[in-house]
Amino acid sequence: MTRAVAHKRERVRDYLLELVETRPPGTSIPSERTLCALLSVSRPTLRAAVDELVHNGLLVREHGRGMFVAAAKITQELVGVDTALGVPRADGQWRSRVLELTRAPAGARVGRKLGVSPAAEVTLVTRLRLADGVPIALEWLHIPVAVAADLSTVDFEGAGLHAALRARGVLVQEATQSIEPTVTDETESGLLGVPLLTPALLFERRTTDAEGRTVEYARSIYRGDRYRIVSRLSLA
Repeated sequence: MTRAVAHKRERVRDYLLELVETRPPGTSIPSERTLCALLSVSRPTLRAAVDELVHNGLLVREHGRGMFVAAAKITQELVGVDTALGVPRADGQWRSRVLELTRAPAGARVGRKLGVSPAAEVTLVTRLRLADGVPIALEWLHIPVAVAADLSTVDFEGAGLHAALRARGVLVQEATQSIEPTVTDETESGLLGVPLLTPALLFERRTTDAEGRTVEYARSIYRGDRYRIVSRLSLA
């Protein structure tokens, strides 16, 4: 899959997620033909994004009727004690490799996640996370330029984003993170070195600073065959 096709797929996915997240369950979604014309993409590109959301339980196809927003998933909160922000502690030597760093308008969905205007400029980073040299995860990070205007590749491959923000006077304080099952698409499979539709874990994280500003929105895909989450529960 070329980078241009991958960007189109991601743009279609973000548009569909915006529809899902802003409409109640059971709401109908425009037809594939309408969406193709609206987003200026081919039917295969649109269908690949739709298939992913259907597989993940966010959209429902009904034969002869169309597509609808699926019922909301049941959510259980896992509360940790003295847990540091960022990637959960794991075995092995972890490092990051930046695949792309650019600036662009936030857009509707990312802007809503960050609490900024869709036209607000954000730094977009795609990075590959490796443990002992083996690709384990892909991350897409979004940081408002208003929060930190001079971020560079070294900030995402060195001590980490939160350390880079602290050095700029931004103190991260809290993060809300969700985890749910998914499967890898063609681009993710190629970068992670796994077969297409490999089981994976989807992380979404929203980080705020001491002033209550949202300073980061992150989306990550972790290989299900090489990564697991263990929660410590106190029953006292």
